[in-house]
Amino acid sequence: MILPEAAQAKSGTQGAIAELGVASMSIDAPILVTGAGGRVGGVGRDVVEILRRRNLPVRALVHREDERADALRAMGAEVVPGDLTRAGDVARALAGCRRMYFGMSVSAPYLEATVTAAAVARQRGDLEVFVNISQMTVSQMSLTAMTDSPQQRQHWLGEQVLNWSGLPVVHIRATVFLQNFFFSEWAAESISRDATIRLPFGTGRTSPVDARDVAEVVAAVLANPSAHIGKTHELTGPRSQDMNGIAAEYSEALRQAITYVDVPLEQWRDQELRSRNLPDHVFEHLLTMARLHADNRYDRLTHDVETITGRPATSVRDFVANHPELFGPGTRSSREPRVN
Repeated sequence: MILPEAAQAKSGTQGAIAELGVASMSIDAPILVTGAGGRVGGVGRDVVEILRRRNLPVRALVHREDERADALRAMGAEVVPGDLTRAGDVARALAGCRRMYFGMSVSAPYLEATVTAAAVARQRGDLEVFVNISQMTVSQMSLTAMTDSPQQRQHWLGEQVLNWSGLPVVHIRATVFLQNFFFSEWAAESISRDATIRLPFGTGRTSPVDARDVAEVVAAVLANPSAHIGKTHELTGPRSQDMNGIAAEYSEALRQAITYVDVPLEQWRDQELRSRNLPDHVFEHLLTMARLHADNRYDRLTHDVETITGRPATSVRDFVANHPELFGPGTRSSREPRVN
């Protein structure tokens, strides 16, 4: 793995940009939100909910018709099934839309979907904003400094394509999500079992962000894009700390002592990660994220969430306290974790 020296991420936002004001109410064309079929905790679904709560017209692109599509319709969104790697599907979904959020679950054809969406939008020629969800790891990558994660490499390449496209792009680079397996489902399992969080992060520091905060930023940009075009917003939680500090926030929220156990990476890989039977693409992505955490590559802190939304980013403590369905006694997660 070839990586540059760790650097503290800097905010790309200038001044306070409290968004979603009266001006956003004048939008007539639907806003296209892709990846909207994710369960609770998915950025796309939350973007739809936030925009609809403000009475903005939304078209939601989903991979298949199921109960998640029905839930989006219940919010008042127009729902269109389609495949992001098929230009015809994307063109039909984008027809009549002037603003677009592009997001997709971690998967092998992510770059193909990004390029397809960019090609369709470029041919349309009338898009006001193309909001692209990315990862903060990209800020530390270059042609000669990549990571072992195929997903992270695809995000880096996708940003290059979008920058070349001439589209009015806004990149949203989020750090690891609190909804990621590390901090949600797997943490809930080990906390329920023996009041521990077992990860191979060593003394590395991290600042996980709530996917809901990311969705709030995306919705703000979609509602009032002019001040954001051409910018990159980098999103973290409110503090960067080691896993002992993270465990202390779980302890405070759950009112019980939670201990961080630093598991050797190879042991965690073979005994924990392999047992999950994940697709190879997701497996390699999560393994790389664990390595980067141990290398202190996630020691990042920005205030872009607060600058754009007007409120501080959600803390680990508040996230845990606000989700008893994840961390309550005897419960198992019914939420779909994020692997960003």
